[in-house]
Amino acid sequence: MDLKTLTFIVVGATFALYFFIAIRSRASSTGEFYVAGKGVPPVLNGMATAADWMSAASFISMAGLIAFKGYDASVYLMGWTGGYVLLAMLLAPYLRKYGKYTVPEFIGDRYYSQTARITAVICLIVASLTYVIGQMKGIGVAFSRFLEVDFATGLYAGMAIVFVYAVLGGMKGVTYTQIAQYCVLIFAYTVPAIFISLHLTGNPIPQIGLGSTLSDGSGMYVLDKLDKVLTDLGFGAYTAQKGSTINMFLLTLSLMIGTAGLPHVIMRFFTVPKVKDARSSTGWALVFIAILYTTAPAVGAMARLNLMHTIQPEPGKWLKYEDRPSWFKNWEKTGLLKFEDKNGDGRIQYVADKKTNEMVKVDRDIMVLANPEIANLPNWVIALVAAGGIAAALSTAAGLLLAISSAISHDLMKGVFMPDLTEKGELLAGRIAMAGAIIVAGYLGLNPPGFAAQVVALAFGLAASSIFPALMLGIFHKRANRTGAVVGMLSGLGITLIYIFWFKGWFFIKGTAMAPNTPDHWFLGISPEAFGAVGALVNFVVASVISNMTEPPPEHIQHLVEDIRVPAGAGAPVDH
Repeated sequence: MDLKTLTFIVVGATFALYFFIAIRSRASSTGEFYVAGKGVPPVLNGMATAADWMSAASFISMAGLIAFKGYDASVYLMGWTGGYVLLAMLLAPYLRKYGKYTVPEFIGDRYYSQTARITAVICLIVASLTYVIGQMKGIGVAFSRFLEVDFATGLYAGMAIVFVYAVLGGMKGVTYTQIAQYCVLIFAYTVPAIFISLHLTGNPIPQIGLGSTLSDGSGMYVLDKLDKVLTDLGFGAYTAQKGSTINMFLLTLSLMIGTAGLPHVIMRFFTVPKVKDARSSTGWALVFIAILYTTAPAVGAMARLNLMHTIQPEPGKWLKYEDRPSWFKNWEKTGLLKFEDKNGDGRIQYVADKKTNEMVKVDRDIMVLANPEIANLPNWVIALVAAGGIAAALSTAAGLLLAISSAISHDLMKGVFMPDLTEKGELLAGRIAMAGAIIVAGYLGLNPPGFAAQVVALAFGLAASSIFPALMLGIFHKRANRTGAVVGMLSGLGITLIYIFWFKGWFFIKGTAMAPNTPDHWFLGISPEAFGAVGALVNFVVASVISNMTEPPPEHIQHLVEDIRVPAGAGAPVDH
């Protein structure tokens, strides 16, 4: 069976499964729409959380970043997994004990202020919408290859799929759909990795294969071979650190606290029956996530090695363009891979020097999806990877859209502007808000500010600088008050947004960017993706100082903070 037909069958079967689950689990109440009726078991919630969080950035883009950035990309592995430790220890159980539907609802009640709630909604929408842009980039990449169309057409097709099952099912439908999507994406990620590791090293375990010698008889280790291939062509050594240490540290920190402050992830812990289940869910989520994250370094390194070997089969001998393999032709159709014959010799020269490099575009987000084709794996494996990439992008997009939808319908309309809104009206408003968010995110996804993982890193920085400090102070600092919280959130979000817009080249004077996005121009060498940690520090300092300079919270709010921190069944707090 040819690849295109097989891909349609595999992807079509997964879509049928998602739609069946969404329709069978259709939300009929606000409780089911927002928190799945608070009846999801911890193990299943951990699996759904893993799928919700392991987005296109994790499945499609992270290994691509690792393939091209090497050692420096390890921060994504550390930051995106380390954040779950913070989430399990510092936030999930306390927020579940409080028992509300959304993060802005907790902030509004804790800081006894509708202004604080509205501010939290603004922060949530900014962070979540940025995150969805990254998912839309991933959806466009996956669908463009699957349908063999250009990127824009693939994106429109993906938007339509997201609209159908996310708007129908609400949190209840999305939860059980995400469990199925996790099974699809983790199988699709690990199976090709096992094949490729076995082919290159003779070891079927990718994590071990990455540190093994090649099976070609050379006796060279995989990473040594990759270092040599790249340095011979003028690229930096794969295993060498290229960025500054302070930027790597702050980027790791930003991704960690951003993970712990992401509203669509936190919402998942409102869906379990008991407080202890929230912490248990986090542990299970980390287990399920680790399966992919320990495999990603091997996928990235082996993908880069296979790519270089395909274009240069022997040292000094470049592949003729007319002899390019089918995978090359397929990805050229999407516009995400481009060749320009600069010297007219008809060969594909891929070198570090931009003046002579003829691979003028190799989008990093294609590497995981193209890897099975590059390695000449069976068609069913290639089809499976396409289904997995689509599942990863769709699962997270649905979770983010639910967070945006609940913030608008539950926190703004029901909570602030229309308190008499009926449950039926609130459900309708939530679905309309979700549809609007899909349209906006799709439009922005056509021209994203970077690769999927880079865009997602920006979203984590925005969450880190705005929501995480407000939650931490709300749980662990009784003296934190509404004025401090509001000014702190706006300060952290504002300074981070300005920094991102400035160095991403979105401020213009006569068509020229004010500040080029290069390490030489960054403040202390801190990249826009890493600046969220600085924004979080600003938020903490501003909120703490202003809270100590103004009136303390009312007594009942201070008792509320004490009660949240006391384990269930431990009795009332005692002052010593």
